[in-house]
Amino acid sequence: MTMSPITDLPNIMVAPNGARRTKADHPALPITIAEVVATAKACQQTGADGLHAHVRDAEGSHVLDSGLYKELLAELAHVTPDLYVQITTEAVGIYTPEQQRALVRAVQPKAVSISIREMMSEGENPEIARFYHDQWHAGTGIQHILYGTDDIALLQGLCERDIVPKNDLKLLFVLGRYTAGQVSSPSDLHPFLEALKAFDQSCGASSDWACCAFGQAETSCLAAAVSNGGKVRIGFENNLHHSDGSLARDNADRVSHLISILRKQA
Repeated sequence: MTMSPITDLPNIMVAPNGARRTKADHPALPITIAEVVATAKACQQTGADGLHAHVRDAEGSHVLDSGLYKELLAELAHVTPDLYVQITTEAVGIYTPEQQRALVRAVQPKAVSISIREMMSEGENPEIARFYHDQWHAGTGIQHILYGTDDIALLQGLCERDIVPKNDLKLLFVLGRYTAGQVSSPSDLHPFLEALKAFDQSCGASSDWACCAFGQAETSCLAAAVSNGGKVRIGFENNLHHSDGSLARDNADRVSHLISILRKQA
């Protein structure tokens, strides 16, 4: 049994900065903890109900720093207490699976995103199963990052062998990450949805899933996800532009644009 309930994914999660972009890409991209908190508040007021959080060091570089994450989570709990907050374990070619696991153990967040591809990059070992089961018992909402149907197959196999618990599965389908120029299309979602049918049948439950998409087609991709029963992750981590090609003012502007499209679609 879990120590605390695992919350469902939010309908609209904002990814405001990511690991790589800087203010040279957009002056409104949040870097400091204060900027991320202000962005979270603005996006929540606009209609987002979740935040995918990265922290940066003093030089603005992506870090898996438990102290910075604890500081950020404390500030967000004060300013946006009702916001779903998910930290990232993104490796960016720097961090090992053990360092990713150590971060989660040190912070013990309510929610975290983990790429199954990154976690398994050094092969299987008993620590992986122990980690996933410990986090499930702790009530941590792990969202499995999936870059393609091969990742879905990998996760399915791990669930079938009870390395990853089958309960409360949360998924993120990433469109366009490994395409030329990092561009995506709504049609990129179709293989994920087909693979999801077999995945859910194998796991014996319907997964809580969301979609994010790289490039200017982000809005149309996310609208397609919602029309297929999914949730979405939006923000400057993946895209700076609206569907008409205009540059967004900030992350809240992207949220507002998406909501306007979803209302027309409803």
